[in-house]
Amino acid sequence: MVPTDFKALIQRFYHLQSERVETYRLFEEGHEAYLRTGPQYDFDHYRQLVHEITQAFCGISKEVLEIKGKLHHDFDRPDLSEHIEKLQSKEKQKLELTAKLQLARQRAQDHPEDEGCQENIQEIKHEIIKTKEALSEIMQDFKYDSEECD
Repeated sequence: MVPTDFKALIQRFYHLQSERVETYRLFEEGHEAYLRTGPQYDFDHYRQLVHEITQAFCGISKEVLEIKGKLHHDFDRPDLSEHIEKLQSKEKQKLELTAKLQLARQRAQDHPEDEGCQENIQEIKHEIIKTKEALSEIMQDFKYDSEECD
């Protein structure tokens, strides 16, 4: 249930963002466990993890989009809903890069002789860092703009 007052709505948004961070941590831990099952790989467990992580991210995104709509329409704060729009786009990019990184890590583990694999991993990590920095900036802008009313 999405809150109806402004402060509670903002707090719920922050809570969802921290849930998202925790979901990434679980995704990363699960992938590391999956890599330890190589070279045969326990794909069934990993597929189940990916399914659960996907459901978690979908639930978070759905609620974040509801908050975005409320901020825009109920509170006349298109500035905040725009920050959320940008945030959602960057979060999508981060998730795609995370999946790409996981595939690159598996490939590097399966082909230790291929030096290009390590380079690819470093490039993806760099892209993830840039995306995280952009997310942090958006969150700072959101925080600043949402506190103007206090």
